[in-house]
Amino acid sequence: MGFQMSLTTGTERRARLAAAHLYLVCDATGDGRDLAAFLDAALRGGADLVQLRDKDGDDATILRAAPVFRAAADAHGALFILNDRPDLVAATGADGVHVGQDDLPVAQTRAAVGPDRIVGLSTHTPAQVDAADARDEVDYFAVGPVHATPTKPGRPAVGIELIEHAARTPRRAPWFAIGGIDASTVGPVAAAGATRAVVVRALTAAADPEASARALRATLEARVGAA
Repeated sequence: MGFQMSLTTGTERRARLAAAHLYLVCDATGDGRDLAAFLDAALRGGADLVQLRDKDGDDATILRAAPVFRAAADAHGALFILNDRPDLVAATGADGVHVGQDDLPVAQTRAAVGPDRIVGLSTHTPAQVDAADARDEVDYFAVGPVHATPTKPGRPAVGIELIEHAARTPRRAPWFAIGGIDASTVGPVAAAGATRAVVVRALTAAADPEASARALRATLEARVGAA
């Protein structure tokens, strides 16, 4: 089954990515909330990308949730990214895919999704940051985890230092700080040079996802003005 996408070319998707500041990752249930209502609130508050990441979900779970993510993204002119499943990008109507260092290699991921979809990559060391930025197949990369987070058990925190490394050099690709970023930590992350951030519990656990998204985005946008 296919889905109508509001952004249909690689140029359109990459332009939207370049303007992004706030990236929401959540599972197929919205952490127990009404998924459609939650995504709408987060996007209304200023999230630019929504990623469907459900490591325990089977194909059927992902395919059931995908239309909700797709519709929410289209309603707000946002991007819908699928985690670690390049093989399901076409079937879900996703704008792209995010992979980790231990997932399908970037070259194979790009071959699987084609030239018009977004490919994102996780990075955890200065060498990985520099390598991701140097690879044309990578449209954006995530830098972290800045702080320890239950969404990545066993992954040690890299601290602010890796954010400072990423920010020190002008980068070809947009990059997002990730890992334990919320209202209490986004300020130091932005001060270290990040103008984009990935969040999970900061919105999925928020009493008011719209207001929380708006506040997080304002902090990141203020960094753009200060840069």
